[in-house]
Amino acid sequence: MAPRGMHTDVLIIGAGPTGLALALDLARHGAAALVVERGAELFPGSRGKGLQPRTLEVFHDFGVLDRVRAVAGHYPPNLIWRDGEPQGEHRMYDPAEPSEAEPYTEVLMLPQWRTQQVLYGRLRELGGEVAFGRELVGLTQDEEGVTAEFATGGPVRARYVVAADGGRSTVRRLLGIGMTGETVDPDPMLVADVRVDGLDREHWHVFRSEEGLLAICPLGGTEDFQLVAQFRQGAAVDLTVEGLRRVVAARSHLAAEQVTELCWISEFRPRAALADRFRAGRVFLAGDAAHVHSPAGGQGLNTSVQDAYNLGWKLAAVLAGRADEALLDSYEEERRANAAAMLELSTRVHRGEERRGRATRQLGLGYRESTLSVETRPGLPADALRAGDRAPDGRRGGTRLFDAFRGPHWTLLTVGTDAALPAVTTPVVRIPAYEVYGTGVFLVRPDGYLGWAGATADGLAAYAGRQGLLAP
Repeated sequence: MAPRGMHTDVLIIGAGPTGLALALDLARHGAAALVVERGAELFPGSRGKGLQPRTLEVFHDFGVLDRVRAVAGHYPPNLIWRDGEPQGEHRMYDPAEPSEAEPYTEVLMLPQWRTQQVLYGRLRELGGEVAFGRELVGLTQDEEGVTAEFATGGPVRARYVVAADGGRSTVRRLLGIGMTGETVDPDPMLVADVRVDGLDREHWHVFRSEEGLLAICPLGGTEDFQLVAQFRQGAAVDLTVEGLRRVVAARSHLAAEQVTELCWISEFRPRAALADRFRAGRVFLAGDAAHVHSPAGGQGLNTSVQDAYNLGWKLAAVLAGRADEALLDSYEEERRANAAAMLELSTRVHRGEERRGRATRQLGLGYRESTLSVETRPGLPADALRAGDRAPDGRRGGTRLFDAFRGPHWTLLTVGTDAALPAVTTPVVRIPAYEVYGTGVFLVRPDGYLGWAGATADGLAAYAGRQGLLAP
């Protein structure tokens, strides 16, 4: 018999962007979830600060995009310094013009702590909460659920557990799941949030010296700068404010005292690693617990949010009895392959082998090879939209598609056809012909990807039935 204690449908370990995004998504679906966090508060540092366009689309769906844009900043150009003199500017990201199908193409800058604040605020509006000061020490599972034990407080019994507890995941260790990867760069680095006098906030200041790289970037929507410094392999890294001031004075034209405040600091070594599996029974790995990235290219936090977005609707459907538990197998099938691709991309960007461009914006990611993707139209052109692809935005017939898709539901979309449709429980949207889609019938998943596509609705009823979408 399970120990007496709290019961919930989903127990989420970790209140970073992954855990908060998952809890928020589950709350939209009406699923009971509890987030526990070892720390006494939300993570205080900037760490993951780039929000890619695909993540902005997720935030549109979550109803928080306006809040994000109100406090986020733009990525400034790099200003290169040498011997106290500016040497010129260059852009880190290749620009891309927005379009009807892809309305968000700019990478926004928002320190991780503020992204978490936005997500946490929305979660609380939906009735969710985080239990702070709960350190996981044990996990046992059986056919009915999982029991989590904590250093303080009683146990929690859940039908499912999701590890969103970072690269040093306690859950992953307790499960005995290994990680396969490599050190991207053997040189240690520090990252810190600081207040600095004497630098403008219109540039990302990069200083090159014999001691190593120093980069100081203004964090949009705050008075802080994020400082990154690289050290030689084997060097001791001093994480005090005095040590940080010595680094700044040695590598730039700034005086030590111009670093006026240290808000947060951490040491890391860039590495790329992928968990050997993303699931063990009723326990799932998500975010950094499942994949660890180099910070180059801004893929880590964004890939983590995509994990949560993929898993949330599937857990909710199974918990509500609308879908068979086999649906949960598609989480690892879909997300592990995408995480592996993003790890390779991050490593190439770190090593200067690829620029930050369309691939890093994550708009081209999809699930064409997934068992959930059913494409019934033969002979499509190579560049045609297919089942498994991201469902584009657009405005046709007075309807904005992203607004129609918004919410925790599937959407049945017809484009340029009056084809007869099976009776479904999900919203039906009909729009005139739209070249990005072509013509046909499309069933859009709750996470904004095409699950089923056809010229007519032939075969759709069987697919919709498997997803619990047929009207009684």
